[in-house]
Amino acid sequence: MCGIIGYCGPKPTARVLLEGLKRLEYRGYDSAGIATVRDGALTVIKRAGKIKDLEGIVPQDLDGEYGIGHTRWATHGGVTDTNAHPHVSQNGKIAVVHNGIIENFQSLKETLEERGYRFVSETDSEVLAHLIEDFYEGSLEEAVKRALSLVKGTYGLLCVHADEPQVIVGARNGSPLVLGVGEHEMFLASDVSALLGHTRQVVYLEDNEVVRVTPEEFLTTDLRNTVIDKKVELITWELEEIEKGPYQHYMLKEIFEQPESIKRAMQGRIDEEYATAHLGGLNMTSRELLEVEQVVIIGAGTSYYAGMLGAYVIEQLARIPSVAELSSEIRYRNPVVRKNTLYFAVSQSGETADTLYALRELKRKGARILGICNVVGSSIPRESDGGVYIHSGPEIAVASTKAFTSQVTAFYLFALLMARMRHLSYEEGLLFIRALREVPERLREVLEKAPEIKALARKYAWAKNFLFLGRGLNYPVALEGALKLKEVSYIHAEGYSAAEIKHGPIALINPETPSVFLVPHDELREKVLSNMKEVKSRGGKVVALCTEGDPDVREIADDVIEIPAVYRYMYPYLMVVPLQLFAYYMALELGRDVDQPRNLAKSVTVE
Repeated sequence: MCGIIGYCGPKPTARVLLEGLKRLEYRGYDSAGIATVRDGALTVIKRAGKIKDLEGIVPQDLDGEYGIGHTRWATHGGVTDTNAHPHVSQNGKIAVVHNGIIENFQSLKETLEERGYRFVSETDSEVLAHLIEDFYEGSLEEAVKRALSLVKGTYGLLCVHADEPQVIVGARNGSPLVLGVGEHEMFLASDVSALLGHTRQVVYLEDNEVVRVTPEEFLTTDLRNTVIDKKVELITWELEEIEKGPYQHYMLKEIFEQPESIKRAMQGRIDEEYATAHLGGLNMTSRELLEVEQVVIIGAGTSYYAGMLGAYVIEQLARIPSVAELSSEIRYRNPVVRKNTLYFAVSQSGETADTLYALRELKRKGARILGICNVVGSSIPRESDGGVYIHSGPEIAVASTKAFTSQVTAFYLFALLMARMRHLSYEEGLLFIRALREVPERLREVLEKAPEIKALARKYAWAKNFLFLGRGLNYPVALEGALKLKEVSYIHAEGYSAAEIKHGPIALINPETPSVFLVPHDELREKVLSNMKEVKSRGGKVVALCTEGDPDVREIADDVIEIPAVYRYMYPYLMVVPLQLFAYYMALELGRDVDQPRNLAKSVTVE
């Protein structure tokens, strides 16, 4: 979750570090700090709060030849200046920034205390600074390796020593770390977004790798000193993609980017001549795909809901039994891996800890796993047997929006591919393709309704609880709508299948709890209308998202947002975007920090 940045080169080090930390703000954090070295003197400045608070205490003339920076999301110890990173060794020469959790920190701390080391913070990370000092004998790289050989847990870390000019040592195990290669300068970061504007050449570190960098070169080894030859790759994102442009918040920008991001997810993958999809990254032959008898999709949060929708479409369209599972649960359930079952691991960042660990557990049991991710070079794609990049571009807001619709698009394409290989006719396949191609334009029509949705949010900003209800394809959308409202507005919201309302949730109905119904003109419309009447008859407020020109919905609902009529499989796209906008405008009305909601982080890299 934390952000990490390191730099060695000719540029003003403190400015580079602060700029990098700003680009990592979206990951979620509650304190920040930097460490710079010049002429053998280590300077550490850190502060609880936002990066702007840190900037306020960094001297304008502070410079350094190299340095490291960090944004912390508290796990061990409260949000204080002392607990902020970097942490410094007892001799004042070593600084460390760390993302992850040291599981055996207590035993290591006790051992170090017996050796005379004094701890000033409540964090597990401070152990690393003292442990590295204890092992230091003239080589920072070797001291780091010896220290990490005793560590149990996860880490993405950077370390500098005042006596080793322009040297930064980085290491990774379960937490992302990427090297940026420039001209006479090097960068290290937890995310490529921190590197844009400086270099497009990157090297992705794998677990249990250690890298030593200077302005001119880098060397990657494992903990046993075996040299590892690393490939330099090219970042495809542009700097403008991580800027807000004319939008007030990243979340709003990313909602409005969805017509284009969905197009990118489809680009080059649709074959109208044969009414099918091409997904070469699956790394599976036609025969292997035909042998698939079940699909299991694992994910967390928004990615899990995209997986629920994906499972529904694969089962409906391709007639393959499909189910979505929470990755945090499947790992500890001792899952049964059956022959001819295909697994998908879904994650925007590709670093979601729960999903990554579940993937590894399934692979140990012999499962074939495909990844659906946004971030190229991240852990899940690298550890999967194949998969699909969704190409949404950088998603900066903590609350995911465009990644959801792009993940859904990847599943729709897979469902089409599998259906056409089995029973779906050419005509039906072509109908599906043409409907999918129309989605971006229909979404633009939906986005034009933003002022209506803003007014609706203003009308209901008083509410403390919401219910979101949908059926079939739109049940996962209801869950996602409730999640978005919770994430950014801090209003309690629950998503349910509309059919379940009389099995308990109806007890919650009262004039103070609005119900948001998703009621497109599909095969389940009549049943949802009945559920709406049940709510109205008990004094509940009803907000409905429906197909244009549906008088029955207008007769029942207190407020209505209309969407264009589309092929039934495409309604989830047009339903989820108004819910994203509703959550955004509710948060805006209530004065929330939309892009960085409290207690949340963009990439959850710890369990």
